[in-house]
Amino acid sequence: MSESSRNHIHSVELTLDANQGSLSPDGIDRRGFLKCMAWAGTGLIWSLAGGVPVSRLFGQTHHELKQSDFSFIQISDSHIGFNKPANVDVTATLQAALDKIGAYSSVPDFLIHTGDLTHSSKPVEFDTLDQVLIGAKRQVFYVPGEHDTSVDDGKMYLDRYGKGSKGNGWYSFDHKGVHFIGLVNVVQLEGMGKLGQAQLDWLKQDLGGLKGSTPIVVFAHIPLWAVYPTWGWGTSDSEQAFAMLRRFGSVTVLNGHIHQVMQKVEGNVAFHTAMSTAFPQPAPGAAPSPGPMKVSADKLHDVLGITHVNFVAQKHQLAIVDSSLSGAPIELHEMPLA
Repeated sequence: MSESSRNHIHSVELTLDANQGSLSPDGIDRRGFLKCMAWAGTGLIWSLAGGVPVSRLFGQTHHELKQSDFSFIQISDSHIGFNKPANVDVTATLQAALDKIGAYSSVPDFLIHTGDLTHSSKPVEFDTLDQVLIGAKRQVFYVPGEHDTSVDDGKMYLDRYGKGSKGNGWYSFDHKGVHFIGLVNVVQLEGMGKLGQAQLDWLKQDLGGLKGSTPIVVFAHIPLWAVYPTWGWGTSDSEQAFAMLRRFGSVTVLNGHIHQVMQKVEGNVAFHTAMSTAFPQPAPGAAPSPGPMKVSADKLHDVLGITHVNFVAQKHQLAIVDSSLSGAPIELHEMPLA
């Protein structure tokens, strides 16, 4: 059985209109929130039709990989150093994630880690992470989480992973025709994530020379859409960033922080949050507050996982497939409107 067929896959058909509904300050149609959310574990092909992403079941049409096609893996929230009942060995579950990546039939070009590499920003935690990720045998691109910056405002993180970046660690790179942008929204925390004016000014400059047909992938730790502001699960000034991104036909946003899969499409933007490799968190509003959630030992690998992203260059198609470490179906809890 193929890797994609072992994942929990739902057939989804979305009707998307960026002008429908009322938009919240981050540009999200709150009335259509649940209707527009995709399902966890979904394998979807995002393709452009008149500038609007539409979806179909992943694997419905087979595409032979060409030289310009590629895939990459998103991992998130490894929290190395955490050792509470929710997971007493987060290093082992990160290694399990890498083992799963190594078992894929197609080799990813690189990995993206969307933050909270460590739990307490300690040198030994960063050392352990580096030792484990050597096994990936691929380049890893990072953005920090709040656990990586809370002790020293991210100085140790920048010393290790921020070479060539700007400000608090933001940067961009190009790969086979796709423009990747790593943003930092964990340093100026004010209840929710925040990008800050300096980073927004840099983003405007970074995007300035790109054609609107360039596919864009943005990755940051805290969701860049208002998942659940009551818990700080959003970024207060993200709308300023999306105002600059609206002229691009295909924008994919990858985040972590909430330790569970949620997907949404709004206009030309596909939003996606990833599972953690360390521990789950409650569904939005399902507990008094967010935080590590303990499950039985035999279920832990069901609620941890990785995200595999495939890009088909000729048709600007992007497929996102979420996989639990155990291969079990991935559960998505419906969330209340904020």
